[in-house]
Amino acid sequence: MNTPNIGWIGLGKMGTPMTQQLLKSGYNLIVYNRTKEKEAAFQAMGIGTAPSPAALVNQTDFIFLMVTDDQAVREIFSGEDGLLRARPTGKIFINMSTVSPDVSKEMAAECRKYGNEYVDAPVSGSVKQATEGQLVIMVGAEEKTFLQVKPVLDRIGRLSLRVGPTGAGNTAKLAINTLLAICSQGLSEAVLFAKHNGIAVDDFTQLLNHSALGSPYFKIKGDAIVQKNFQPAFALKHIAKDLRLAHDKGLTTPLAIETYQTFQEAEPTLGEEDIIAVFKSLGA
Repeated sequence: MNTPNIGWIGLGKMGTPMTQQLLKSGYNLIVYNRTKEKEAAFQAMGIGTAPSPAALVNQTDFIFLMVTDDQAVREIFSGEDGLLRARPTGKIFINMSTVSPDVSKEMAAECRKYGNEYVDAPVSGSVKQATEGQLVIMVGAEEKTFLQVKPVLDRIGRLSLRVGPTGAGNTAKLAINTLLAICSQGLSEAVLFAKHNGIAVDDFTQLLNHSALGSPYFKIKGDAIVQKNFQPAFALKHIAKDLRLAHDKGLTTPLAIETYQTFQEAEPTLGEEDIIAVFKSLGA
C-alpha cells in the first residue's frame, strides 16, 4: 500500500497530541470531532476536517478513533452519518479508545460485513507520553492487518505489540489499568499511613523515590499529593469506567475488588479530578 490517507476521530487530551505525531511524520490527515471548536486549530494549520464520520471515511484509508467509551464507539460506527452508514469497503479502522473487548468484537463483525478490517489498539501512557510519541500500544487484530498498520502505530508510540485477535488489545489495557488503579490506591494508603503516624508527606515521598520501590509513576503522583495538585492528566472518572469494564469481564481478585469499590465510591465527587485524587477519598 502507498502512504495511506488517515482519518482521525476524537481530538481530546490524548487524540490531539497523537495526531501531531502523524503530522510530523508527513501523513495526510483529515479530522473529525463532535465538538467543532476543537477542529479550529487544525483548520488553522490547513488540515482538512470532515462534517461527519461518514464524510471522513470516503476520503481516507486508515480511520483512527480515540473516544471516551463503548457508547461513543457505537455512535461513531452505526449512528446517523456514522462510519458504516457510508457503506465503505477496503478500509482499516483502528480504535485506540479504552473500551470493552465486547464492543470491539461487535464492531469488527459489522466492519467485515462490508469488507473492512478492525483493529483494537488502546494505549498505555498519558498526555506527556502522547506528546513525545512514547505511548505503548497493545493490539488486537489479525496478523496481516496488524502488519499493515504497524508503521503508522510506530509513529505514535515506542512499542506496538500484537497480543492476540480482536478484543485482546482491550483486555490487555483493562489489565494494565487495573494495576494502575491498585498502584494509585496503594500509594495513597502508604502516604496516609505515614502521615497519620507523624511522617511528613514530602519526606515519605522522597524516601519512596530513592527506595527499591521508586518509579516514575510514584514520583509523578507522589509529587501531585505533596503539591495538592489534582488537575487531571488522567481523570478519575475514566479509571472508574475502566474498572467497571474489567469487573464486567470477571475481575474478582481481592486487591482489584477493593480498588474497584474505592474508585466507584470516589467517582461522584472526584470524577473530574486526577486519578490520584483517590488520596482525598481515603481520608486525607
